[in-house]
Amino acid sequence: MKAALSLLALSSAGLAIEPCRIEIVDKENGWPVPLVELRTTHDARYVSDNAGLIALEDPELFDRAVWFSVKGHGYGVKKDGFGYEGIRTSPTAGGTIRIEVERRNIAKRLGRLTGAGMFAEQQKLGGEAKASETGVFGCDSVLVARQGNELFWLWGDTTLAGYPLGVFQSTAARTAVQPIPEFKPPLSIPFQHFRDAQGKVRGVAPIPGDGPTWLTGMVEIPDRYSGRRLVATYSKIKGHLDEYEVGLCTWDRQTENFTRHRVLWKEGDGEKGLIPRGHPLLWKDEQKKEWILFGDPFPTMRCPATFEGWELRDQWEKVTTPPSPRSAEDGSEVKPHRGSVAWNPFRKRWVTIFTQLHGKPSAFGEIWYAEAASPMGPWGKAVKVLTHDNYTFYNPRIHPELTPEDASFIVFEGTYTAEFADHAQPTPRYNYNQILYRLDLDDAKLAAARE
Repeated sequence: MKAALSLLALSSAGLAIEPCRIEIVDKENGWPVPLVELRTTHDARYVSDNAGLIALEDPELFDRAVWFSVKGHGYGVKKDGFGYEGIRTSPTAGGTIRIEVERRNIAKRLGRLTGAGMFAEQQKLGGEAKASETGVFGCDSVLVARQGNELFWLWGDTTLAGYPLGVFQSTAARTAVQPIPEFKPPLSIPFQHFRDAQGKVRGVAPIPGDGPTWLTGMVEIPDRYSGRRLVATYSKIKGHLDEYEVGLCTWDRQTENFTRHRVLWKEGDGEKGLIPRGHPLLWKDEQKKEWILFGDPFPTMRCPATFEGWELRDQWEKVTTPPSPRSAEDGSEVKPHRGSVAWNPFRKRWVTIFTQLHGKPSAFGEIWYAEAASPMGPWGKAVKVLTHDNYTFYNPRIHPELTPEDASFIVFEGTYTAEFADHAQPTPRYNYNQILYRLDLDDAKLAAARE
């Protein structure tokens, strides 16, 4: 009664009710867990931020027993006798509730890298945000390349706050070469976005033609005439996903934009032929000749690792795609959709992270890991390291440039979106953004992939 009277007094005085602090942590290591959803029996929905926090402010939930269903895409709690997965607790204004969740994924969720309100719940609880607001609300798949003494980050279609239609000419930012000091949550990356004269995040690939400009195959390579150059492959898009023009583009340091270098294919030309797509990687053959391999995830073509080798189509060579990996669990084929390949000094092997095509339970949300002696394969047994409950996680990208060379783990990110899922309900703030994961390569659960 006393607590209820206190709440009534605060409300009548026009004062805000102090929220209840809910902390969601990994039971194994105590790390904060972002992207865990709590839902009440009257369908109020709350999602933990990058600090693993929820600021519960709804007064009807205070000072009574409340059931919260728990959903965490690979994190959760034990089901009760009726099959419900959740907890019952009694929130209070100004109180604290700690929820320990079990990690069922092999990969550990580190946090969201893009979008708004990454520490919004922490701020509601009186804490300071560990990341400044960039104005970006959502963005599609990431590309990363070393550019001098910095990292150059690029994303596809980007959502802003002011209107449903955002930026469709790719957005970009720079960071230090190693922008993450510690690979545990909470974390954030201080992106320095390219902006227009009004300070708004702008497009950096204004290739002439109607529709969005999507980039792929971005890499910095040596040019005999001008040092090193940042290059990429562009696609002009009509409708939802249809290309009508594909070509090569280069970064103009003066205008700070990608500009068309050469058209490779236009609608009506027939077969496209070889196209440098995906996340490029450098590789030396037995004669020590250096090549750039392009593929998504596995290499499909190569060219000499020079600007001249990249721009001249007669220098390109087809690479035979290896068979799909087999599941370490049951031997079934695991057909890749998109992903990336990288050399790993700790394993002294090539490693891959990829989204499974038509996986279960999510058609484009099941993430697998495999190893090989060569980037061209064949790939060993694949182990699922990340799952989603009716949600998509596509275009995952390993970040070898972010981790120390002797690290016993890798980190990878991908696009978390309700797109291509079965009528999924978009997750507030997280939807259509990039989420970073850590995979410890000495985890016993990966033993089958190391055989």
